[in-house]
Amino acid sequence: MLGGLIALNLLVGGLGGVSTQGAVDGWYADAQKVAWNPPNEVFGPVWSFLYVSMAVAAWLVWRRSGFADAKGAWTLYGAQLALNAAWTPVFFNGRLPWVALAIIVALAVLIAATIAAFRRHSTPAAWLLVPYLAWVAYATTLNAGIAVLN
Repeated sequence: MLGGLIALNLLVGGLGGVSTQGAVDGWYADAQKVAWNPPNEVFGPVWSFLYVSMAVAAWLVWRRSGFADAKGAWTLYGAQLALNAAWTPVFFNGRLPWVALAIIVALAVLIAATIAAFRRHSTPAAWLLVPYLAWVAYATTLNAGIAVLN
């Protein structure tokens, strides 16, 4: 089960990475960014770590409560994963930073709700999602900055 969750999360991340290839070297490279925007090389390792942490968190909930007893938590987890997958093509390929900003704000809300739901089943699982929420909050500031500056 853990392997499947890791594969699912890395698939979401991998699809996002593939979809950004042309845009990162295109309009995004030329876009004005906020002063705290990290180098592009930072994003891959951070997201890889976060996707694995998310999978481990989900696995802990599954081990403790299964699917049926944690249905609400799994629904939130799936919804946030879907928004995570949606943000990248909207931002990079669609070149729609304001729409992407709405998506990433909704994503942050869903991550917070997922943390609360996971906590009911596994406190360590909830804590494993905190860096994800922190990174998405940071990424929200980057998204907002690009939306305002461009």
